[in-house]
Amino acid sequence: MQSLKEKAKSIRLFILDVDGILTTGAIYHGSNGFEMRGFHIHDGLGIKLLQKAGITVAVISGKKSEPVEKRMRELNIQHAYLGHENKLPAYEELKQQLQLKDHEIAYMGDDLPDLPLLKRAGLSITVPGTPEVISQAVDFITKKKPGKGAVREVCDWLLEAQDRYQSVIQSYLV
Repeated sequence: MQSLKEKAKSIRLFILDVDGILTTGAIYHGSNGFEMRGFHIHDGLGIKLLQKAGITVAVISGKKSEPVEKRMRELNIQHAYLGHENKLPAYEELKQQLQLKDHEIAYMGDDLPDLPLLKRAGLSITVPGTPEVISQAVDFITKKKPGKGAVREVCDWLLEAQDRYQSVIQSYLV
């Protein structure tokens, strides 16, 4: 059986769910239809670090919203599939478009719509507090909570496993 670090070494694409991964899962609705979500700044920098190291970051979310679209633009995430309740076709399209195999893909999700991708991806990740069926299906559960740095934890771990962390950090010291 392949170790977690061995699995992490082949990752070239990191796909994220949004609600419950990049956010706490809370959605705030104002009386005028205004919708708001909170994203952790450390998660955003972790995504940028992966991009700098040549790892593609993508998002597949069941919900489509302007706050999420805006955050994807801010993070320069080129592959954002929003409003995809069935996530498997988006996953397969990404895999084909980027010419990758399942073992080169990491997926981070937190609930039942994510289960097919968690089972398919070469490295599957979730956060604390997910339903038991999810936590039993994954390779790795973060220590940090969703929307509170969990994505950054995974980004740093992936970079460390691929021996890229120091070179990415060095770029900030120059």
